[in-house]
Amino acid sequence: MTTQTELSDRMFRRTGGVDRQQGLGAITRITKMAFRYPGRAILAMVATIAAVAMQLSIPVLLGRAVDLTQAIAAEAADPGPLITVALTLLGVSVLRGLFTLAQNYSAESVGHALARDLRGAIYDKIQRLPFSFHDRTHSGDLITVGMLDLEGVRMYFSTALVRTVLLALLIGFGAWQLISTDPLMGVLALSFVPFAAWRSSVMQLTLRRTWLVLQEKLGVLSQVMEENLAGIRVVRAFAAANHEMDKFDRASKMALDLSHERVDVRVKSTSAMTLAFFTAMGLVLLVGGRRVAAGEITVGTLAEFLTFMTILQMPVRQLGLMVNAYARASTCGARLFLLLDMPVEIDDAPDAKPLEITEGTLKLENVGFAYPGTGEQKAVAGIGFEARRGETIGIVGPPGSGKTTLMHLIPRYYDASDGAISIDGQDIREVTLSSVRQAVAVVQQDSFLFTTSIENNIAYAHPRTDARRIRGVSESAQLHDYVLGLPRQYSTIVGERGVSLSGGQRQRLSIARTLMMEPAVLIFDDSTAAIDAGTESRIRAALRKYASSRVTLIVAHRLASLMHADRIVFLENGRIVEQGNHEELLALGGRYKALHDLQMRPDGDVLDEMEDAR
Repeated sequence: MTTQTELSDRMFRRTGGVDRQQGLGAITRITKMAFRYPGRAILAMVATIAAVAMQLSIPVLLGRAVDLTQAIAAEAADPGPLITVALTLLGVSVLRGLFTLAQNYSAESVGHALARDLRGAIYDKIQRLPFSFHDRTHSGDLITVGMLDLEGVRMYFSTALVRTVLLALLIGFGAWQLISTDPLMGVLALSFVPFAAWRSSVMQLTLRRTWLVLQEKLGVLSQVMEENLAGIRVVRAFAAANHEMDKFDRASKMALDLSHERVDVRVKSTSAMTLAFFTAMGLVLLVGGRRVAAGEITVGTLAEFLTFMTILQMPVRQLGLMVNAYARASTCGARLFLLLDMPVEIDDAPDAKPLEITEGTLKLENVGFAYPGTGEQKAVAGIGFEARRGETIGIVGPPGSGKTTLMHLIPRYYDASDGAISIDGQDIREVTLSSVRQAVAVVQQDSFLFTTSIENNIAYAHPRTDARRIRGVSESAQLHDYVLGLPRQYSTIVGERGVSLSGGQRQRLSIARTLMMEPAVLIFDDSTAAIDAGTESRIRAALRKYASSRVTLIVAHRLASLMHADRIVFLENGRIVEQGNHEELLALGGRYKALHDLQMRPDGDVLDEMEDAR
């Protein structure tokens, strides 16, 4: 069975990783999806056939017009038939333009409708994929799938499928028309087609391959620029401007060299195709001119051959674009469908019902978890405790002891590998995911804020809430006084990722946003690390009214943040090694006491005590 990790790796191999079967499957699937809009798709096909019929009529009418003109000039014949042919040619040209317009419009319409549906499906899928997927997937890769790969799929109907019908009819019926008129001249007129088609296809496939590599080079260039701008103060402080310029020049030169290679490929291929076309046209003129002089064909017939060659020149060159469109749709579609078909590991169980909160009791029973790809090594193991409504549980331990991992299991960001987590006796894996996320709220370490107003950030969980409630949670998070000092108060835009706020202000805003949810279980995952001790103390005092009606879990490195907890759990290497209240753990004289003494009395003796405790 293919794991989600393997699917992710295959999906984001930009220059390979898609086999022929996947590519053909993607082409078939895109074609079926395009005909979900039958009216527009059929209109595009019918308009294409009609446009080809009009296109093939133009050389015949031009040839007829040339013969009539010659006859009028030689014999002073009635110009009426020539006027009729001219008007017919004008009408056919107008119809060809209208049918081409209908073809382009309807084909593009199908592509954009398909892109709209896929864009929504991709966005919905990304919302439902678990944290484990996002842990190993760069956001830039997902944006690439949602933009570049989606664009490759969008263009398939108009640039590949419709163009295939157009070129097949145009070349097929045109060749039959010419060869049936004069086999030798027909073969000469079409002699440039195989070479031009081959060169065009090679050129487009080469350009596509080098385009993917160029995208990677430009990505490196962008990364160098972004890193430099983000760390510009460090660059200036270490006088490293010349070093940064060297890095930029190397990345820029690689992209420039590849761009020159692409220009070279395009110019050489275009020149070769143009030479082949004019060589074929010269042969037709040579043979046709002799036959006109011998009276075997008319000048109009020769004009018909030359006109058809001129009409055929551009579509034949587009054969490469058509081949490229198929290649691009197969690779882009395969990656896109790998994402859409990826199983959602954390989802609602069959017949899952919403979580019902009665007593508000949280219980962990022998809980264990290992991250994907780490084998048997567990981040947490054998974790068990119970917390009732109104209780506050502190979680402490050295870095890497599994504190955050354990907190992420409770709202089902990940599913426990062993044991069970329940709320009021209901296993969280057997109730709806949305109800679990509403019942369990986590104030994250990373205080991510949206580029909108302070008010909208706080009210994110309940956008239609009233201003009084927003003010209430802001006061509890010790944010209200700061907001009142801003020029636009709660309407102030915080900037991208909250860049206009300090770390402590972002954390306080994140706390206020979480309090809006009024969850049954409230988790603070080291969420006051950037807040000064005085403000943190005032926040704790304000949160007591919230803590009385729910379970509160506090993860912290500063013991002052959780000494007031009803129970403190000390984690080490993913396991509980000590638990009790503050006084009990100090009396125990173990790891908690050593950490307490280190924070309250940082000297060498305490370090020795910690080693002894181990």
